[in-house]
Amino acid sequence: MSSETTTVAEQCRLRKWAAQIWDCQGRPAGMSVVEWCACHGITKANYYYRLRRVRKACLESIQEKRPAQQMVPVRSELLQHQEQEGENPQSGLDISIKGFSIHVTESTYMLLLESVLKAVRHAE
Repeated sequence: MSSETTTVAEQCRLRKWAAQIWDCQGRPAGMSVVEWCACHGITKANYYYRLRRVRKACLESIQEKRPAQQMVPVRSELLQHQEQEGENPQSGLDISIKGFSIHVTESTYMLLLESVLKAVRHAE
């Protein structure tokens, strides 16, 4: 029970600090962080400590939500298709699905594209 209470207290503290940081980031032009801190009764060192803790919590939250990367096997014969001479490698279609980006050109081998799209469709 005490670990739950500690976790909840930590989350409340981080939310409060995040609101303070947001407020400081929106301070009037020309007002320094030191001046803002003095107006809000905290030291500059304490402000930067809170900023560091909030950033760390945000990064940890992002890493927890990010799916693990997976390797998808692709048959080697699908990868051996070469671009046609004179083709601009930048021209084509960019597809973004579930956080994946796929660049497709006229010379993209359709079986490769089909394999990649199937793998993306089943990705978590």
